[in-house]
Amino acid sequence: MRLVAVDGPSGSGKSTFAARLAVELGATVVPTDHFATWTDPVSWWPRLVADVLDPLRHGREARYRRVEWPGGVPRLGDEVHVPVPDVLVVEGVSAARRSIAPHLDEAIWVEVPDAEERLRRAVGRDGEASRAHLRRWQAFERGWFAVDGTRARADRIVTPD
Repeated sequence: MRLVAVDGPSGSGKSTFAARLAVELGATVVPTDHFATWTDPVSWWPRLVADVLDPLRHGREARYRRVEWPGGVPRLGDEVHVPVPDVLVVEGVSAARRSIAPHLDEAIWVEVPDAEERLRRAVGRDGEASRAHLRRWQAFERGWFAVDGTRARADRIVTPD
């Protein structure tokens, strides 16, 4: 199985890019949004490794419970089944984190350079009620990416139009 990560700041178009890439490659996409919450932006990673990456790496179907947001409150929702793909795309903030880098076949960084434009796009996607959360998220991800060095390790950088 080939493993590709699509990472970058929120509101940059990672999901759109990953969906197009998946069609092109015949890949399966697992979004980090199925794991992250406003209060747990990155520490859920061991669950993704145990429930998705390890089983697939060993040729077994993966199963995990995705985070759902009824009424704007995160909770564990439906179980997702992931058959063993030829190519798996993990998409979202922290998908290309340093700990997974040695296992990636490609790390792709997607970024709209202007932070206010990214915020506008994210609020357009998630709704006005998410604006304060998204501002805090943007501050968190700036620090995360600076410490993790994610962009510097990317094999490819994409700037959507």
